[in-house]
Amino acid sequence: MQTSQAKSPWLWVPSLYFGQAIPYIVANYLSVVMYKDMGISNTDIAFYTSLLYLPWVIKPLWSPLVDMFGAKRGWTVSLQLAMAAALAAVGTTLHLPAFFMVSLAVMWLMAFASATHDISADGFYMLGLRQQQQAAFVGVRSTFYRLATLAGQGPLVILAGTLAVTLNDVYQAWAIVFFVLAGLFLALFAWHQAVLPRPEADRPAAPGTNPLRAFLATFGSFFGKRDIWLILGFILTFRLGEAQLLKLVAPFLKDPLDKGGLGLTTAQYGTAYGTIGIIALTVGGLFGGWLISRLGLKRCLWLMVFAVHLPDLVFVYLSSAQPQNFAVISAFLAIEQFGYGFGFTAMMLYMIMVCEGPYKTAHYAICTGLMALGMMVPGMWSGKLQEMIGYQHFFVWVCVATIPAFVMAALVRIDPEFGKK
Repeated sequence: MQTSQAKSPWLWVPSLYFGQAIPYIVANYLSVVMYKDMGISNTDIAFYTSLLYLPWVIKPLWSPLVDMFGAKRGWTVSLQLAMAAALAAVGTTLHLPAFFMVSLAVMWLMAFASATHDISADGFYMLGLRQQQQAAFVGVRSTFYRLATLAGQGPLVILAGTLAVTLNDVYQAWAIVFFVLAGLFLALFAWHQAVLPRPEADRPAAPGTNPLRAFLATFGSFFGKRDIWLILGFILTFRLGEAQLLKLVAPFLKDPLDKGGLGLTTAQYGTAYGTIGIIALTVGGLFGGWLISRLGLKRCLWLMVFAVHLPDLVFVYLSSAQPQNFAVISAFLAIEQFGYGFGFTAMMLYMIMVCEGPYKTAHYAICTGLMALGMMVPGMWSGKLQEMIGYQHFFVWVCVATIPAFVMAALVRIDPEFGKK
């Protein structure tokens, strides 16, 4: 099925998935920190950066086009070049009078390219590797995706904070960060153009294929699944509290004490949440995967639902006590992130279980789109709510908003053997 297996997957799988993560982190996390540094209100930050989720929500709608036109290798490298251009364009907009809306518009185009890149890269992964290799490299791609998350929320944020102090210009500092990212994607484009294999099966869909019929069959089979309302309810509510929390973490940590925040600098935020927190998140995810492999998803589900949501109480404490000890703040953030990483494994495995069948890849794209919808909509109004009731009451509300996830966890059906080795 493939003619090009000479090039080791180690040459391209790590870099492909490192690159896949970066634009998602930029659009949904790095942008929040940047706009907070630039004095944008929490209401506008939460609403407009939540809209950047939209391309990932609706990407299943155009995924058939990637199959119909061109090879997935060509899509992948071309989109990396497009994202390099978009990242450079964001950097050039930050000194404009209307920088907020203009940079958001460019980032939305970058997000669209990134969501399409996800489709092509995941498809190429399945074409470029034999089935045994696909299983062997799942851990590798996950690890490098996590490393990109660490780089995007840690060193890059620290760099922005350090440059802002050195240059005394927060706009120039963030512009440099985006130019660095653009350079990274130019390098990824050149590297993958050289090292990606050329599988024989990487061709457009055969002429005569009816894309509309295939599209309708894919969606029809998904929404015709047994217990579809329970599936939808679980996916859409699992992160209802977290969706609101995530948009206000950076504003809360960076806002001064008199506004209810903790007063961290940008560099301190990058260290505490973007480095220590992401390491804890990664360790939690690895532990969660190991535990499910031993006990199965069904036996781990309740433990993981509690692990995701109970640590939200950390922010109730932090907003009430407003501690100023950096080590204490970092430790509490590590606890919250470890719990989230550990518990979120349940959602990932649940979606894989739901997608078993002939349309596995397409159904997984639908599930991830639904999950993104569950993040986008609550996030859009979270900033306005926080500004109305303050950080302390907002984080109490976040804990209340986790209740539907517990209800749905009690209702969903899970194969007792699913997830075990």
